[in-house]
Amino acid sequence: MRSLLICGTLLLCLSWVAGCGTVGKDFSVEQAQAIENGKTTKEDIAVMFGEPFKTGIQNGHPVWVYEKSKWALIGDEPTKSLIVEFDDKGVVRSHQVTSNEPAL
Repeated sequence: MRSLLICGTLLLCLSWVAGCGTVGKDFSVEQAQAIENGKTTKEDIAVMFGEPFKTGIQNGHPVWVYEKSKWALIGDEPTKSLIVEFDDKGVVRSHQVTSNEPAL
């Protein structure tokens, strides 16, 4: 009986741990507001935010994505992302920040 109780407790704890997690790393929304389309470069972005979480191509242009996502079985968790699109010369063409965190 005792081993059944211990196994049940361990399974409950394991399901709780498996039911939440974090992806990416945090970044400053205030710092993202300093990005200037047509002026800020890839090098500037790398200095400001480090390595991107993901890279890819959007509309034929290189894109870097920075993301912080938390998920849980119960409740809403904060998420935010920064998507930066570059032109062929490595200058920011466009960028956007999305977040479900309340604005200050």
